[in-house]
Amino acid sequence: MWIFNRKNFALLFALLSFSSFSQTAWTWTQKADMPFQIANNAVTHGEMGGNPYVFSFGGIDTTKIYSGINKRAFRYDVTNDVWDEIDTLPVVLPLIASSANTVKNKIYILGGYHVLSNGNETSSDEVIIYDPETDTYEPNGTAIPVSIDDQSQCVWRDSLIYVITGWSNFGNVPDVQIYDPALDSWSEGTDISTDNTFRAFGSSGIIIGDTIFYHGGASMGLNFPARDELRKGVIDPNDPTQITWTLEESAAKTNYRSACVSHGNNIFWIGGSETSYNYNGVAYNGTGGVEPVYSIARYDALNQNWYEGDGSPYGIMDLRGNGQVSSTSWIVCGGMEDGQEVSDQTYLLEYDPIVGGIADQQMPGFKIVNREIIFESSVQGVQLIALHGKVVCHLSDLKIDQEYQGVFILQFTSGGKLYNKKINLD
Repeated sequence: MWIFNRKNFALLFALLSFSSFSQTAWTWTQKADMPFQIANNAVTHGEMGGNPYVFSFGGIDTTKIYSGINKRAFRYDVTNDVWDEIDTLPVVLPLIASSANTVKNKIYILGGYHVLSNGNETSSDEVIIYDPETDTYEPNGTAIPVSIDDQSQCVWRDSLIYVITGWSNFGNVPDVQIYDPALDSWSEGTDISTDNTFRAFGSSGIIIGDTIFYHGGASMGLNFPARDELRKGVIDPNDPTQITWTLEESAAKTNYRSACVSHGNNIFWIGGSETSYNYNGVAYNGTGGVEPVYSIARYDALNQNWYEGDGSPYGIMDLRGNGQVSSTSWIVCGGMEDGQEVSDQTYLLEYDPIVGGIADQQMPGFKIVNREIIFESSVQGVQLIALHGKVVCHLSDLKIDQEYQGVFILQFTSGGKLYNKKINLD
């Protein structure tokens, strides 16, 4: 039986050069391995001397038991594709399920939890501050008012860190806690609803403009069921503690501990799992080891549509963040692969916004014969657009003049929806 994983993907790709992976908006490139196999590690980006780096803090090793939770931290030089180890986290007890964010090139590692030898778990209230430029930890920031782990965490306008729901010692809380690094102070944001559609741990999200989006996670209840909800919070820019919370359309699948990134109005949830699990990768519902998903879910926040993509040739779960290295590229590292194998893999994910602008699989079909476009259904407003965004011609008769050579975007409307398709004209 063929086992589909990262070890034989390259062979499969060579055999199937026209596979769907080659047509997706995403390119995955394996980079240098981490120095250590680690999962549930807090990951973010930073700069040193103007050069991009990615950082990993804490997590659990291949033993997947309480004693394998550690304080180790690592730094990845994106330009030279080199990892090295930096000083360990300045904490008494090691951490998992913390989150890291970068504000004005300082890194803030918040929350997480400790597991004791008797199995007891304690949520953390620590704010750990690391300066990439000096490679030093600063004195801890003001403690988190409600100790927290497995939270959604995201940055608003490179100034405030929003800590949204999560687990606190004995339960899943509705708190929205806002940290101001410049003032080293906390404020209370508008709480989410106390029901399980909003409360979650192991969810992930991002802020676009003044709007928070967070998706998935697990909730209180029998065996902590995984969730499919997408929640939206609109921040009042005049008073960032005031947030209007609503539910958006739910995703097609549940999602737990994935990485979340965005480009424009598109939000992507990379990897994760459909079943919630404990720190050892074993499902809370007693079904055994959990497997990662091989997909990237996309939500179009402008048009409020979900798309389930196959743009992930690797299955990775147990992710706690990522490192953004450009507007269209991110690093994910560590986590768990098939069979709950703790990973040392580093992947550079690159997104092609031109290909990504193509509408979902329900796009009306068409073909080009002798430079005439033949559509399978009725369309309007057909035009040819250069890659830099300028409309070069309107195609009222659906015939493309010979003067247009090279790669263009074919744009048209059908059924009230706008579609874009990259085409190559010889």
